[in-house]
Amino acid sequence: MRGIFNKTLVDLARKDKRIFMVLADIGYGEIEPFAENFPERYYNVGVAEQNMTGIACGIAMEGNIAITYSIANFPTLRCLEQIRNDVCYHNANVKIVIIGGGVAYGPLGISHHSTEDIAIMRALPNMVVIAPSDLIEAEAAVTAMLEYNGPVYYRCGYKNEKNIHRGKIDFKIGKAIEITKGKDAAVIFTGTIGYNAKTAIDMLQTVGINCRLISMHTVKPIDADVIVKAAEETGYIITVEEHNLDGGLGSAVAEVLADTGNLNVKFKRIAFPNINISRIGSQEWLRGEYSMSAEAIAETIRNSLKGKGIR
Repeated sequence: MRGIFNKTLVDLARKDKRIFMVLADIGYGEIEPFAENFPERYYNVGVAEQNMTGIACGIAMEGNIAITYSIANFPTLRCLEQIRNDVCYHNANVKIVIIGGGVAYGPLGISHHSTEDIAIMRALPNMVVIAPSDLIEAEAAVTAMLEYNGPVYYRCGYKNEKNIHRGKIDFKIGKAIEITKGKDAAVIFTGTIGYNAKTAIDMLQTVGINCRLISMHTVKPIDADVIVKAAEETGYIITVEEHNLDGGLGSAVAEVLADTGNLNVKFKRIAFPNINISRIGSQEWLRGEYSMSAEAIAETIRNSLKGKGIR
């Protein structure tokens, strides 16, 4: 996914001279085309994420579009004060891009995990939060992000993600995409864990359980209409995210249900428990360890629906 992000960014930067890239000691194969084509719009500040954010804010406040870019939690947690006080307070046109959301960098341990980021970023005023699920969403999200005037957090995947969508999609910030129809339950996901959710839905269909599958690629502003519709038409909502349990997609969906009075719906969240993930291994292995493999998601959904009389 990082490859398609960088390729799309270069293509758009050829057409728009306002696009700048500011990063902190990262590259080595992905961002070089931007640096080579637009050296006057490229800054590598070294291991200094707080400076990266401040510089990006200054560039944006001169009428440009500034993109900060680094691995997992580094463009967010290390410079949260600058994001809050500089970018969000001034509503600056800064796009904060992380590579490897969730546990994509699993073998490197918790220092490279990004499992609290959605909760933190969506709590900031003026911040838009986007987490594309596959290469098709990722490409469309770059264009939408750059067209939007204001702070955006873009939670990019790492590599080898498989596509969920077939062909072009209608990607709009704040508007979810319904992938499959179904009345037994609505499964709402965000980010690259969506492929496992889609696979789980396909497994369940073979045993007669038909779930609606919704890509909530924008966690903020969230598509309240699609959530309310799913609650009213299915009576059961299950959220899936590669993020800690508190504050992420599941919390955002629950807030919508509470605020709109749709409290009779059954509700289940699939996410990492609220712990520091100390185990080391690949992304798929870690997903499996915490019941987020496709098989585990399917089992959780099926067990949840037993109370609805579905076996």
